[in-house]
Amino acid sequence: MFMDFPEIILLAGGLGTRLRDAVPDLPKAMAPVNNKPFLEYQLDFINKFGPRKVILSTGYLSKSIENYFGPRYKNLDLIYSFENEPLGTGGAIKLAFSSVSSPHALIMNADTMFRINLDKFFQSHIENLANVSIALRHVDDISRFGAVEINEESEIVAFREKSGIKTSGFINGGVYLIRTRFFKGLNLPVKFSVENEMFADFKVHTKYFGVAFNDYFLDIGIPEDYHRAQSEFNEFKD
Repeated sequence: MFMDFPEIILLAGGLGTRLRDAVPDLPKAMAPVNNKPFLEYQLDFINKFGPRKVILSTGYLSKSIENYFGPRYKNLDLIYSFENEPLGTGGAIKLAFSSVSSPHALIMNADTMFRINLDKFFQSHIENLANVSIALRHVDDISRFGAVEINEESEIVAFREKSGIKTSGFINGGVYLIRTRFFKGLNLPVKFSVENEMFADFKVHTKYFGVAFNDYFLDIGIPEDYHRAQSEFNEFKD
């Protein structure tokens, strides 16, 4: 790589409401997949790219994460950013950024597996001189996710809400690169949704860039996809 890999913020505070029957008494990121927490697969994947520090944004039942992983996992120093109350995705990121010392931070959802080339994503972010880059995934049915539209220069031109219409397109893959100085310079509230508030005002804040990938993607937010992970994750030998 041409510069040090950015520090990583992993959003691991999800309640897992829709998984409550399948995974009681655990945060969503700790849902077991073949007797191993989902979050462990994420950390194994991240570890391959050589970052030094991962900031785990935790909330609901955070001690189950801290007690399992402790202060270090393989080559990763783990820092815990705990929400005393739910702050939304944006508030969680804002709180975690107080522990970021690298010029850029990579933000990932701890309950979504999107196995992109993180080096390639970071390189695109730097080459675009971007303040914010979002990894996009092309899917056959955007109705569950909403859609993201980009132009020929890979600039994001629109975020579309869920419409219930089954059609193909790009979706937000839940992996972001954000310039630290830019983010810390924004006047953001303590509680907010990064998707619905900060990203919705992308034309006000800055140009946002979308980088498209077709790699493996799975969000375990619903029981059907959580059960899929039990067989599909057998392929991951990190």
